[in-house]
Amino acid sequence: MTNVTRRQFLQKSTMAAAGAAAAVTFPSVTGQAQSKFTINVGLIGCGGRGSGALSNVLEAGKVAGVTVRVVALADAFQDRLENARARYRKMGVDVPASRCFHGFDAYRKLVSIPEINYVMMATPPGFRPWHFEEAIRHGKNVFMEKPVGVDGPGIRRVFAAADEATRKGLSVVAGTQRRHQKGYIETIKRIQDGAIGEIKALRAYWNGGAIWHRGGDPNTIEGQLRNWYHYVWFCGDHIVEQHVHNLDVCNWIMGAHPIRAYGQGGRQALGPNVTGMKWDHFAVEYEYPNGVRMFSQCRQISRTDSRVSEAATGTKGESNPGGSIVTADGKRWRFRGRALNPYVQEHVDLINAIRSGKPVNEGRQVAESTLTAILGRESAYSGKIISWDQMLNSKRELMPKELNSDMAEELKWKITAPKPVVPIPGIYKFA
Repeated sequence: MTNVTRRQFLQKSTMAAAGAAAAVTFPSVTGQAQSKFTINVGLIGCGGRGSGALSNVLEAGKVAGVTVRVVALADAFQDRLENARARYRKMGVDVPASRCFHGFDAYRKLVSIPEINYVMMATPPGFRPWHFEEAIRHGKNVFMEKPVGVDGPGIRRVFAAADEATRKGLSVVAGTQRRHQKGYIETIKRIQDGAIGEIKALRAYWNGGAIWHRGGDPNTIEGQLRNWYHYVWFCGDHIVEQHVHNLDVCNWIMGAHPIRAYGQGGRQALGPNVTGMKWDHFAVEYEYPNGVRMFSQCRQISRTDSRVSEAATGTKGESNPGGSIVTADGKRWRFRGRALNPYVQEHVDLINAIRSGKPVNEGRQVAESTLTAILGRESAYSGKIISWDQMLNSKRELMPKELNSDMAEELKWKITAPKPVVPIPGIYKFA
């Protein structure tokens, strides 16, 4: 499954460390002289996704023919930070202790380092609006994992920061890697050029197995954060954290976001020992401005049939936008070109944008796709039809504000953890 490979190290070769930060230099694929252009990376979030993304950007340096230096690391947990340093050291990436920060304010220390020009964000998505806003304030180019928030107020902050990035000429790329995958790019171009006629309906699926749960005390911030996927304020629920990929593809095809959603779902297979509040299945009908419906399913239940895909039906045929089209007269087209790993390609594209001085900014599009997922979640939780404007203007903030305050770091860990209550349609109130 794609979400597994994102968390694996792709870079296997030994790389030499140099200076106060790890300097990794690759020859260009053309064999020409190494570019003097340097990417100075700061990584926020050293878990599985952060480690995978770090490996990806190092591989992207090889493809783009640039020097990649890992300058600083940040994570909420000191133990995870140290474990990550040990893993990176085996790759030849040795970041000094003076450039490794832990705690909820670690991201502020990292983005304030002047030489960093490439901030990577891979923390739980509830933190993303804060981190993105601060990085742009400090004039940093950003690679941020999807999704980019968990509620309406957070998404509004991402919109504002993305607009500020445009004003400052900064580049922003998101971890919606299908946007950088040649099969998707070529197929969706054909769809938008009319290959299957007028779009009449869309389908989106991420049906897979149950997600991890690590145990621990669910009544503390630490216990909840170590199981962040099970708490809506950190994760957004799996329709937001995972299914956003497929929803993003549908928005891409339509060149628009939905105007309303009507959803349902529940928490049926998660046992009593799995603490938290997340649901394990959703089914949502989205409506786009022209009346086209998109039917969405996502599930995290073990021992069930898996499906991770999208489909578009038009007046002249149907497409799997990942690489195939079948027209009504029986003609078939399939993408057969060669392509770079899209998890590497997205970093190559960001590096090239920075180096060329021609900024790219995916901040708004990933924020819209994230809000699409949040809209579906809130409709399903409440059992109500909810509009895009209602969701965007929602006043409900899920993340504990104390975690981004000037409160002493040791006190942040001791704040009263939010009480998880499983949403029940008809009882849960959208706000």
